[in-house]
This record gives sequence, structure tokens and C-alpha cells, in this order.
Amino acid sequence: MSRLRFNWAEAVAHLSSNCRDLAIFIDIFGKARMRQSDSSDVFAALARAIAYQQLSGKAAGTIHGRFEQLFTDGRPTALETVELSFDQLRSVGLSRAKTLSIKDLAEKCLSGTVPSRGRLGRLNDDQVIESLCQVRGIGPWTAQMYLMFDMGRPDIMPAADLGVQKGVRAVYRLEQLPGPEEVMERTRHLKPFRTAASWYFWRASEPVNWEK
Repeated sequence: MSRLRFNWAEAVAHLSSNCRDLAIFIDIFGKARMRQSDSSDVFAALARAIAYQQLSGKAAGTIHGRFEQLFTDGRPTALETVELSFDQLRSVGLSRAKTLSIKDLAEKCLSGTVPSRGRLGRLNDDQVIESLCQVRGIGPWTAQMYLMFDMGRPDIMPAADLGVQKGVRAVYRLEQLPGPEEVMERTRHLKPFRTAASWYFWRASEPVNWEK
């Protein structure tokens, strides 16, 4: 993982000064920080995201590792993927739906429907999400994860994410789990560093991080 493309110290200072409740958790949690992916290839990053959907980290990592072994030097490419058969992709443990998604992603990367990294960099957050959601099996959540961890965009709030919702409930001591609209309303004041806030909410959703 590489360093972030926004200033973490500035983000933490902003969050702490604008939200007393989050400041308390940040102080308890300590100095650990979010890291950004080293991947510069749009296809490889999104194929990994698809492989990891709805699976535990260990299971997903095993399947993705087998997927990587299908490629020259273990580096997945769109060109090699379109040449692989459906059965070859299924053989590494990918579900039928994920196999179809990765095939569609490869075709759309090669056709230019999914923009290159350089072109994506010139789009705003909503435009990136719209572009990536053209791929079968990629929805707003996957696109938001790409914006956060691969593009390093500073102001992403995945309000539909269960971990974020649990973290918001914990930080703000809510009785009920907040829905996406309530998460967006309660975190509006954390702009323009809601990516960092989201990362802290994920950490706050893990009880061990309140016990330090």
C-alpha cells in the first residue's frame, strides 16, 4: 500500500475540530492511518474489487490469488482476460456472476467504455461512479471503494456501507442503525475529508478499537 494523495494530518485536524464525538474516537484509536493501493491499472484494481465482493477477506484473498496465477507474471490484464474461457475463470473459485462481471469489465476496458486511469483522473467523483457502474456487477459501493483506495479521493462517504453505518451509530451513540440518508446528514459537516471520516467509522464499528 502507498501513501495517500491527500494530507492525512490536515484531514484528521479538520475532523477533530469539526466533530467532538469523532475527535474523542480518534484520540482513543491512536495514530494508525488509512493506506492507499499501489495499483495503477484500472482493470486489475476493479477485478480485485469484484473478486472480493460479499466475501470474507481470507476467502476472497485465496480466490483472487488463484485468479492472478492465470496471468503472465501474476498480473491480471484485460487483454489476457478476454482470451480466457469462462470455465478457466470459474475454476479459480469465482462465482458465475463474478466471472461474467470480470469478463464484461475486460471488454469494456479494452473498448474504452471504462476510461483509462488518466481519463478517470479528469472526472469528478460522480462521473467516475457513473463510468464504472456501466460494468456488470459494479455498483456505487464498488466505485466508491475505487475512488477512496485507488484514486485517493478525499471526500467520499459510502453511506450505504454497513460498517460505516455501524461506526456512525457507535461514534454518535445512536440507539438505531442509521440509514444512508441519516449517515449523509450526520456527516455533512465533515466535508471535504469524508474519506478519512469513513475510515474512522469503519474502525469505530470494531468494538476492540473502543477498548484501548
